[in-house]
Amino acid sequence: MNTFILIAVAIVFLLWVLGYFLFLRKPKAVAKADKNITESLKQLLLDNVSFYEALNSADKLRFEHKIAAFLEEVHIEGVGLKIEDLDRVLVASSAVIPVFGFDEWKYNNLTNVILYPDTFNNDFQFEGDENRNIMGMVGSGYMNGQMLLSRAALIRGFSKSSGKHNTGIHEFVHLLDESDGASDGVPENFLPHEYATPWLKMMHQEIDRIERGKSDIDAYAATNEAEFLAVVSEYFFEKPDQLKDKHPELYAQLSRMFAQNPAAE
Repeated sequence: MNTFILIAVAIVFLLWVLGYFLFLRKPKAVAKADKNITESLKQLLLDNVSFYEALNSADKLRFEHKIAAFLEEVHIEGVGLKIEDLDRVLVASSAVIPVFGFDEWKYNNLTNVILYPDTFNNDFQFEGDENRNIMGMVGSGYMNGQMLLSRAALIRGFSKSSGKHNTGIHEFVHLLDESDGASDGVPENFLPHEYATPWLKMMHQEIDRIERGKSDIDAYAATNEAEFLAVVSEYFFEKPDQLKDKHPELYAQLSRMFAQNPAAE
């Protein structure tokens, strides 16, 4: 009798499993195909973005998919200029480079990027010479979700003569910093909690050296912790070998933060 019951239970269980897989289990949604960019945009990347040029074939394709996704999600418009494909490529590259180590990252705190022909002032005026020295900024208050960039500064940041500077990357790192709710130079969404205190200590030590003229990091980094992060991130992506040689501990922390190791091995 016990054997009969066991056999019956086993048959019922098998029928339930079969029914589950045949009728109840919902098929997985088909993954949305990665979007591709045009050949002309790929050529612009090769000609103007050294970060992309240095990638292997698989990573180039991944970079292209990220570029396409960004351009689909974020609107780019011009004030006093017509937006060209090069503008789109350089804005999108500025966004993708800092988060290239993270497959699923999206800029949820950004809807529009507004390009000005050149530097502008606090009233967003770009004509005339008085107090017109802003190359980029992340909007706040009624400008929340907006980024303003100087096209001239954006293009200069991707030129061969840019040195350690890249305005586009600088501003997108500010967005990453703010993604945890505070613009404080400690991007908690990227930096494991146990490294936050050592990072703060390292920042303040380097800011002190900058203020004493003992560092090759741009003096603007000493403005505050948020600007320090943005400035050294430019250095990290534009001159990684130099940063690793002169500031190995700083390089190691940034490499951990961005999940990237751009310096040559």
